[in-house]
Amino acid sequence: MPKTNPKNERIKRDYLQWQETAKGASVKNTDMIAASISRFEKSTGGKDFAVFHINQAVKYKRDLEKPNPKTGKPLSKATIRSRLMAVKHFFKWLADRPGYKSRIRHADCEYFNLTANDTRVATAYREQPVPSLEQIHYVIAHAPYETPTEMRDRALIAFTLLTGMRDAAIASLPIGKVDVDARRVDQDARIVRTKNAKTMQTFFFQWAVKRNRSSLNGKLIYVATCYTPILIHVSKDAGGYGKRWWVCGSRIGTCILVQRRADSRHLPQAV
Repeated sequence: MPKTNPKNERIKRDYLQWQETAKGASVKNTDMIAASISRFEKSTGGKDFAVFHINQAVKYKRDLEKPNPKTGKPLSKATIRSRLMAVKHFFKWLADRPGYKSRIRHADCEYFNLTANDTRVATAYREQPVPSLEQIHYVIAHAPYETPTEMRDRALIAFTLLTGMRDAAIASLPIGKVDVDARRVDQDARIVRTKNAKTMQTFFFQWAVKRNRSSLNGKLIYVATCYTPILIHVSKDAGGYGKRWWVCGSRIGTCILVQRRADSRHLPQAV
């Protein structure tokens, strides 16, 4: 690893701060930008950004195309393109900064571009393989459900099938945002970690919901019908785990423990 260049570190800090405060980039995005610039520095041996030459851009592209030493596989064209664009935008920003504008030309930044063919490969839309509804139902039906953790895992699969929500959104979703009667989930970006902090409503996927009472301690349960009924049970007692929310399922569904204190104001009303 080349020795750290203090001047480079200062200008990188200014650029990342500009990305966050002026461009509104997320922390995840700025981390990717910082990693791409650091890899470029490594390919140049830690040289000052002010002595940038087009040969450095060409070498950086070649380095990105080399196989990964750990996996033996090269990076995908999409990943290579995203890293090249991150460094390209950085140098275009540098070209307007004092102390750099006389040494870096905007035209030189174009050397970070991929070839036209590689760009088409990197930006082409491809359908990702996903499990069918029958496969998901099979997993839920045959997954173990003896322990609370196993029950939770099955409920997460069932809830994801119902709503199609993202992993981070489900992990941060309070139970009060689930409206069983309306078959709706309110993804409030103030609380829920949605993509790009967008507030949205998600409706249950082709599930008919009805309410009745069962033998589950006389509690009110909700039955959602798809292939096989899945029970959603709200309880104040989490079986020795304290006053938290449980969303419990039947042999198909299972149960999920949400870290939230039980409050009757958030409980669905019985009919």
